[in-house]
Amino acid sequence: MKLHYCLPIILLAISHVTAAEPASLDTRLDQALSGDHRSADNKARDQYRHPRETLKFFGLEPDMTVLEITPGGGWYTEVLAPILKDQGQLVVASFGSDHPVDYLANIHDRYMDKLDGDPDTYGQVKRVIFQAPDYLGALADDSMDMVLTFRNTHNWIKFGTAEAIYRAMYRVLKPCGTLGVVQHRADADADPEAAAKDGYVPEAYLIDMLESIGFRLTARSDINANPADTHDHPEGVWTLPPTYRLGEKDRARYEAIGESDRMTLRFAKPMQIAEDGCPVGS
Repeated sequence: MKLHYCLPIILLAISHVTAAEPASLDTRLDQALSGDHRSADNKARDQYRHPRETLKFFGLEPDMTVLEITPGGGWYTEVLAPILKDQGQLVVASFGSDHPVDYLANIHDRYMDKLDGDPDTYGQVKRVIFQAPDYLGALADDSMDMVLTFRNTHNWIKFGTAEAIYRAMYRVLKPCGTLGVVQHRADADADPEAAAKDGYVPEAYLIDMLESIGFRLTARSDINANPADTHDHPEGVWTLPPTYRLGEKDRARYEAIGESDRMTLRFAKPMQIAEDGCPVGS
């Protein structure tokens, strides 16, 4: 059996189109990023998180089925939901009100309140629970065009669940589908477990883990890189904005650094092709 990377499908142009063309991704990004449903504080973070460039790098399209893993307060949900609500589907995997860790259950409840409070923006968002042991058990195999995770991996490494969680993502992602990862980046020679306690992960370590599961790295970007971040702050990544865990102590210094240095990685779930050229399972 041979393992092949996904090839682009070339579509023939249709010469006479009578229906109005759907809005382009750029138009939808403009509308989502400037929308009144986003707070001024969240919009101010665009300069650090580069949502337009990041989502385009991952290959987002408005007609995709996209899974966002543990959205936290919903910063990226604010951008994804309006883009996908007409032609695609946003699925969000959050902790659940009954999560055994009260802190995570409270994050979930606040996030649900956010979605329920704005049905015009979030009414089409599908919600699933993200808990051990299966994490994404409500979702079918090979059902997602894209899976996205933003600044979560350090937590999973700390609790020893990273491999199981990424295996769950692999299961639900379609062959040829995309996994997009943004994560605070540690020094290359950092110990992964020690770095994770400070919120950071070595890039090569993460790539090796995901490729051992079956993902294949297809591209990496410095869209969210920050060379001013030295990765060695007293309270880890939470020393920097927006958390400022040290309060007013050296605040101007950390404000000048800005948000953390982040890796931005795109992976694919390869399609398996048998010797006769037919996809496995067909």
